[in-house]
Amino acid sequence: MITHIQGKLVEKNPTDVVIDTNGVGYLLNISLHTFSQIPDNEHLKLYTHLQVREDSHTLYGFSSKAERDIFRLLISVSGIGANTARTMLSSLSPKQVREGIAVGDVALIQSIKGIGAKTAQRVIIDLKDKVLKIYDIDEVSVSKSNTNKEEALSALEVLGYNKKQAERVVDKIVAVDTESTVETIIKQALKNL
Repeated sequence: MITHIQGKLVEKNPTDVVIDTNGVGYLLNISLHTFSQIPDNEHLKLYTHLQVREDSHTLYGFSSKAERDIFRLLISVSGIGANTARTMLSSLSPKQVREGIAVGDVALIQSIKGIGAKTAQRVIIDLKDKVLKIYDIDEVSVSKSNTNKEEALSALEVLGYNKKQAERVVDKIVAVDTESTVETIIKQALKNL
């Protein structure tokens, strides 16, 4: 029903924003990813998803259509509500969520607060085919870079680095350059750890 809201940014918080459009202030719940994308200037346009429930009408705002599309896919999974989907998009970028689902990376999805092993598996089982089809992802190309990522992570663990911390750093490196070799990933990770 409401596809986007454009207007003056009145209030900006890590979890929500208020946008004034022709004298009406709209409260939009946002992810940390969207929060980081919002410029500090007054004029703002966010894509929206309106959730209508018996007791409330809630607007969710997104900096891009791609993030909104991933959000809508996530909430289509049984057991994933709007707040859980927002948490997922706060912990990982839309691209990381998309690629994690495409390659079946249960550990990545499970690393998100509030997501257990069964829920992570359900997300992957329910969405893998849709993600591969919608985003035209070739499973082989994604898993190749994922293999380099896994090898780099295990090497960093052998060197004594914390797995979660190393994983965050390596994810950032792989997000920037998906063709990175194992050696390149390790060298860049060591600079950032």
